[in-house]
Amino acid sequence: MNIITLDDLSKAIANRVGINIEEARRDAGFVMDIFGFQDRVIDNVLDPEDRQLFYILEEEGMLTTEREETTLYDGREWRTHYWVIRKDIILKYAKDENKRIRSVLSDKQTIEDISDEAIYDALDDKTWVSRKIDE
Repeated sequence: MNIITLDDLSKAIANRVGINIEEARRDAGFVMDIFGFQDRVIDNVLDPEDRQLFYILEEEGMLTTEREETTLYDGREWRTHYWVIRKDIILKYAKDENKRIRSVLSDKQTIEDISDEAIYDALDDKTWVSRKIDE
């Protein structure tokens, strides 16, 4: 049985999502608080804003979803959705030294600073042609 620590999840998030370790630690703390000592949690405990983080982690393979279907006494089907933490993947990503640089531009050009100013400064004039109004 694998045990995931806050440090493991923080490193995995920082390595895969491409954010700094402080931001990753905040996200990891939230995820760890939701899961507690369980390997899966019911989806209903999440707010729509919080669920976004879970979707990001699902895209990276650190979380997955499951559902159970139950027939109620009156014959209706009831579905329960769960989030499942993938400890093996998280431990693998935590050890991975190949950090992902978040690319906000094309494959040709990447920037590490993803602030609005840095992104717009990195765009060339050809990108803005479609937005220019002829005078």
